[in-house]
Amino acid sequence: MTANPPDPANPPFPLTGEPLALDLLNTRPAGTGDLIAGPEGLAAWLAVQEGRLAPVAKPGPAEVAAVHAVREAAGAALTAARRGERPPAGALRALNEASAGAPAHRELAWTPEAGLTAAPHRTGTPARRLAAELADAAAELLTDPRVRDVRQCEGADCVLLFLPAHPRRRWCVASTCGNRARVARYYARHKP
Repeated sequence: MTANPPDPANPPFPLTGEPLALDLLNTRPAGTGDLIAGPEGLAAWLAVQEGRLAPVAKPGPAEVAAVHAVREAAGAALTAARRGERPPAGALRALNEASAGAPAHRELAWTPEAGLTAAPHRTGTPARRLAAELADAAAELLTDPRVRDVRQCEGADCVLLFLPAHPRRRWCVASTCGNRARVARYYARHKP
């Protein structure tokens, strides 16, 4: 049985807008499977991340494999970093290799509207560029002093991660997991 490809007009990503590395890790929510298992899912996720990553014309299997490798390494490293432990050497090696696969340099450009700009530019295949950007996002999160504040949603069966702006935040999305928890508490109190 094949899964239906995601509808780009209505992406199935339950939580976005967190640090980019967390958005990547949240592409595998519980009970839903891998939301970026194929090129269509990756394209939909990249569309949601527009402006945060360099555009990728049409992701294919190479981009999917590169993103999956970064996601696996970032997940393993984050699990350890959240506990204040040393991340697995293999995870760090994979992230470093992905980042080095398409190093960034600043490219100067002149436009009459903006004047002189210096934008990051990467060389290499689209898969290597995308993996390098995501590995750099993971490195940014892993070295952020707030990495130990990253939480997993307290919703039943929810595995999504978030970096709370408020210390009392408990759910990935209050209107989803939070409402489910409130409804469950209500029914538990009012059981006949």
